[in-house]
Amino acid sequence: MTAAPDDLLEHIATWHAQGKRVALATLVRGGSSLRPIGSQLAVADDGTFHGSISGGCIEGAVIAQALASIADGQPRRRDFVIGDPDPAAAGLACGGRVQVCIVRIDPTGAFEHLLAAHRARRPAALVTRLTDGAMAMVDVDTLDGDLPLAPPLLDRVHEHIAAEHSSLLETDPALFVWVTAPMPRLLLVGAVHIAQILAPMARLAGFAVIVIDPRPAFADPARFPGIALITDAPDTALLHLAPDPRTAVVVLAHDPRLDDPALTAALASPAFYIGALGSRRTQHQRLERLRRAGLATQTQRIHGPVGLDLGGRAPAEIAVAILAEIIQTRYPGSSGRR
Repeated sequence: MTAAPDDLLEHIATWHAQGKRVALATLVRGGSSLRPIGSQLAVADDGTFHGSISGGCIEGAVIAQALASIADGQPRRRDFVIGDPDPAAAGLACGGRVQVCIVRIDPTGAFEHLLAAHRARRPAALVTRLTDGAMAMVDVDTLDGDLPLAPPLLDRVHEHIAAEHSSLLETDPALFVWVTAPMPRLLLVGAVHIAQILAPMARLAGFAVIVIDPRPAFADPARFPGIALITDAPDTALLHLAPDPRTAVVVLAHDPRLDDPALTAALASPAFYIGALGSRRTQHQRLERLRRAGLATQTQRIHGPVGLDLGGRAPAEIAVAILAEIIQTRYPGSSGRR
């Protein structure tokens, strides 16, 4: 699984806007690395970087290789093994072998199309031929760039996009596929105390967080530093935000005038998670109101009382339980440590 690429894409776009040249390193084969396959590190020509591919043990050598790719424009594949004689690499303390692909990312049409797809919340991929650096951007209905892809290869790229998996293409190892998928969103309705705790937690977990509350005293930027706030009515806000299959919606206001319209709008969307704060009694009353409004068949999608039953009662403990249930729901069928 590829980590959410939004920060990397936006960092690269910002560096391009500043006139910097950029390379992207991706972990494509792994052994005992501390990071999963698909982990990425973006490097600018001034040596600044964003992301991680190994937890730190080979980053120095990868940055050096990325700077070399920026200088000559040539893609690179580099193996790192335990006992690597390169003093900058220091080997992998945890043992094993990993392979990293490094490509220069120029502000070309292919990358610009990739960025546009990302900003429109469309999954897409940038395909690079490692022999010469030719690139193509691929999404559900677009193929753009100087790299031609025959239908069988294009089908494999679409499979990678569907699986959100960045790697070398199995049928043609000279092709590297960088898949970008929209960052998952968490829309919180009700700028209450639990939202103040849950919002930064979810952002650290990789979610783009938006808090919705039409009450100015609640939706105060001082209470939510660095968090996007919307003061429209919840149903209006959700209509504008258009929750998609990578969006979770949680209502926390504990006020039917805010919660019910928000839930009605969320249930009309393909949001992967819908949760509502409140006791079992409150939940029963809420469901009855929604059923009377003609939503009887949809109400089974609502997680309520919201969150995993971890036994906690403090606001921070409730926030942990909510985030845990959202993550669990996002990965159906998963078990054990990833």
